[in-house]
Order: sequence, then structure tokens, then C-alpha cells
Amino acid sequence: MFRYTIRRLLISIPLLIVASFLCFGLTNAMGDPLGEWKLQKPRTPAEIAAAYERTGYNKPFMERYVAWAGDFVTGDWGETVVPGNAGRPVKDELVKAFGVTFRLVLGAELIALALGIAVGVIGAVRQYSIFDYTATGISFAMFSMPLFCVALVLKAGGIELNNWLESIGADRWIITAGPPGDGFSGGLGQQIFQYSGAYILPTISLVVIQFALYSRFQRASMLETLNADYVRTAQAKGVSEGRAIFRHAFRNALIPIITVSSLNIGASFSGAVITETVFGWSGMGKFIVEAIEKIEPYQVLGFMMLTAVFIILFNLIADILYAVLDPRIRLD
Repeated sequence: MFRYTIRRLLISIPLLIVASFLCFGLTNAMGDPLGEWKLQKPRTPAEIAAAYERTGYNKPFMERYVAWAGDFVTGDWGETVVPGNAGRPVKDELVKAFGVTFRLVLGAELIALALGIAVGVIGAVRQYSIFDYTATGISFAMFSMPLFCVALVLKAGGIELNNWLESIGADRWIITAGPPGDGFSGGLGQQIFQYSGAYILPTISLVVIQFALYSRFQRASMLETLNADYVRTAQAKGVSEGRAIFRHAFRNALIPIITVSSLNIGASFSGAVITETVFGWSGMGKFIVEAIEKIEPYQVLGFMMLTAVFIILFNLIADILYAVLDPRIRLD
């Protein structure tokens, strides 16, 4: 198992190098970050040359990539380059924004996985039952809804609920706008209650789409496993239905959902960007939108690289879980 883990970790290193090169190339294609600054008013050739020298954009592409990659590995993720906004370290702002988004994505993923696996397994075991038909209909309905529509509808519903609560003299307990912790007061218990209220609607927005995906995949995987020869043989030998399901079928049926969830982590971060924009959070959503509007290449690059690192990391975790669930996958 140790050798298998080390092998998968070593394979991740060239993937990260390729991802860094592609991300750097894409941000380089965004355009000249100093273009708008040059057009704001007449600039002397000396001013323009000094600005390009300061940002490093007077150097060839490969030279800039090698310099940036070396700095990135040592913890220097660059600075903002657009005049008027220049000189701010990218890492500090990005890490702070990423912490907000990661908590949202992690909570939503865990809830969506738990619900999706449970509903998928029950739907497969009780195939063609009322529960199965109902879960299938709800899943397809959820899966067909655009994320931004879900977020907007939930926000409108939260506002109406808060208005109703105020009309009956109750406290507002759902936060529909603003980041967690913004303006919170009171004791520890009250602040925990307020934090929970701030996370409810954004989390549900992400869970709706992810749950629909995971429940469909889990149901299909469980049905395929239940019809496998080794499960039928176990039942023919007198193994109880519960033991056949949870001891023989369930473990192997988890492998596809691990694959789907590890590949879906990038989509979860993209969904969080939309959700945070709707609810006014100061997370990765606000960070990347402002970076793109200002054409800040190192902020966009930092966002892309951090997302790539976590996609590769979750795929590495998935590879390890494969070996835990099915020892035959180990290549020792």
C-alpha cells in the first residue's frame, strides 16, 4: 500500500507541472494587463518601458514561466501588476478567499455525497418502487436546473421567510447576503447560530446539483453490482439480503462514485464561484471576478493553480481509496 501511494504521488508531480504550464499559457493569452493603463492618458516611452520592466512583461514567455514557477514553489505567488492596484501580494488574498470557498465546497460535497449514496443505494435495492420513481424524478428535476437559478430562487425564498419571521416577531435566522462573520455579534452560541444561517442557502445551492449527480451514479453502480455473479452466488449460498448488499455489493459499488466525486471537485469550485457571487460572499468568486475584470494575470493564475492542485490532490485521494476498497487495484 505504501509503494502504491508513493507511485501515485510521483505520477501527480508531472501532472502538476503540465497544469502549471497550461495555466500560465492561458493567463498569458488574456491580453496585455497594462493595455488599459496605456490608453487612459498619453504615456512616455520611458514610463511604458519602466512599467513593463517592473511587471516582467518585457521578457520572453519561457523566461517568465520559469521564474514564476520557481517563485511559486517557494511560496511567492506573484503580485498584482495593474498600475493603481500594483504591488499587492496575491498569496495573502487568495488564501483568505480560498478558505471561505473551501469550507463551503467541503460541507456541500460531504452532504451531497451522503445523501446521494443513501438515496442511490435505496433506489437500487427497491428498484421500480414508489421511492425509486420519486427519487429519480426529483434527481432529474434538480439536475436540469442551472445553478445560478437555484441560488437566486433560494435567495428570494430566504428573503420572504425572513420577512415573515419579522412579521410574527421572530428573529431572522437565514442570512441572504454578505459573507459569514460580516456584522455578527453576541455570544459564542449566537455567533455559531448566525454562521449556520449564513451557510444554509449557499450550501443548499451546491448540494442540489451535486446530489442529483451522485444519486444517479450510485443507483446505476449499485444495480450493476447487485446483478453481478458473485453477489448472486452469495445469495444462492444462503447469505442474507442485508449481508449480500452491504458486505458484498456496497463496497464495490462505491468505486464509481469515488471517481465521479474526485473529477467533480473542479465543477464544485466553479459552482461556488457563481453561488458566492449571488450571495455576496468574499470568497474565490469575488476574487476571480475582480481579477478578470482588472486583467490581473497572477491573481487569475493563482486561482487556476490552486484549483488544479486540489483537483490533482482529490484524484490522488481517490486512487488511494480505490486500493482500500478493492485490494486487487494495488500494483505492488
